[in-house]
Amino acid sequence: MTKLTNKQTTQAEYKRRINKALEFIVENLDQNLSLENIAKASHFSPYHFHRIFQSIIGETVNEYVHRKKMEKAASTLVCSSNLTITNVAELLGFSSSANFSKAFKLYFGVSPSQLRNPQQQQISKIGKLYSKYGKAFNIQDLYSQTVTQTVTFNPDKLENILMNIKLENMEEKQIAYLTSPKGYELDSIFETCDKMLAWAKATDIEDYEHKLYAICHDNPMVTPKDKCRYDAAITITSDVEVRAPYTKSIIPAGKYAVAYYKGDGDKVSNFYIELYSNWLSNSGFEPDHFPPVEHYLNDTRQDGFVEMEVHIKVKELAAS
Repeated sequence: MTKLTNKQTTQAEYKRRINKALEFIVENLDQNLSLENIAKASHFSPYHFHRIFQSIIGETVNEYVHRKKMEKAASTLVCSSNLTITNVAELLGFSSSANFSKAFKLYFGVSPSQLRNPQQQQISKIGKLYSKYGKAFNIQDLYSQTVTQTVTFNPDKLENILMNIKLENMEEKQIAYLTSPKGYELDSIFETCDKMLAWAKATDIEDYEHKLYAICHDNPMVTPKDKCRYDAAITITSDVEVRAPYTKSIIPAGKYAVAYYKGDGDKVSNFYIELYSNWLSNSGFEPDHFPPVEHYLNDTRQDGFVEMEVHIKVKELAAS
């Protein structure tokens, strides 16, 4: 394998540490996140952390934290209809529902109550999401086709997919992963997956073509594609040495809902919406604290379609 220069090794280590900061932020969005605590999670000095963070992420720490709060707010408002707007405001650490509603509308260009009215199609180009990131926000993108009365998937085919979702107890998987530099941008995804496969081949990992996974941290319906975090991963044994720019981690053990998907790549996000809206909300389970995991079963560039299993870590629905 090609030996990395000192500069490349340093850059890879910086990105690894910043990823730790990103994970800390997402896990603590309901807290009053201080720069010092976020920097501590990355093992950088707080005096220099904000400059390092902005140079790698392209946003200030405050901008990133606010964006993630708004994205979680949108998902919670859609998926947890039992929660009031005040409940959601409290969950995200806002001092009042009025302050939350104001911040939400400034960001998305629609109010929380408007978001909960998908029958009235509203595409916003007036919030910060559009002015700063260039992403128009469509309320209907966050809802099942059964709610919006549109047809993305054949209804009979969709019903069959949802009926065949399995619950599996999965053992912990050791992985090596590489983060896509441009999020969910398709060329960046392909390039990152190719690098992981080349690394696996060079590392003499057996049957590596069938061990390609992806950890998908964000919903592109609310997050700009280039800001979504996508980690291409190869499952490995614990004795495999992993060096920068690759990172060693795990897919945790637990109960997973496993759904099979075969179809157009540009409909994968819609597929996730159907899983969360139609299956998960009626399953007696709720998402556990880990992003969705995709296990690829084909090469979409050769076949012209995506074939994969989507694994969603779940836990028993807690009484509120």
